[in-house]
Amino acid sequence: MNIKNPTGTVLYSIEQAIKEYRKVSQKNIDKIVKDITIDQCLVLIILNKDERISQNELANLIFKDNASITRMIELMVKKDYLNRTIHKEDRRKFNLEITEKGKKTIELINPIVQVNRETALYGLSQEEINLLDKTLNKIITNCKI
Repeated sequence: MNIKNPTGTVLYSIEQAIKEYRKVSQKNIDKIVKDITIDQCLVLIILNKDERISQNELANLIFKDNASITRMIELMVKKDYLNRTIHKEDRRKFNLEITEKGKKTIELINPIVQVNRETALYGLSQEEINLLDKTLNKIITNCKI
């Protein structure tokens, strides 16, 4: 027996779609930058828009817990994508700055991000995309406790 959707729900299909999107995205990123993950790319993109963002906000935006984001930042510092300096007033906090390597990586991955999105949304009309977004936001709202 060949079961494609073991739960028989649309929620399984949503998760499968996300996993397939992440796989194709990582594959395309690997062609350009070998030592960075999708989540690390997201960190760079978010910090590029606002380097003052808190670690908690950063973790929430990429759906990670604080321990995971701390490990990710540590790896990105070791790989020379980020510089980290201790906050002057509160030693528990730190400031992040994108390095030159990080900035170059952002330049390299931005076109890949666009290609990944176009690939995933190929054949969908703007109306379908809007309806999907609206539907997914309803599911998100329903599940927030």
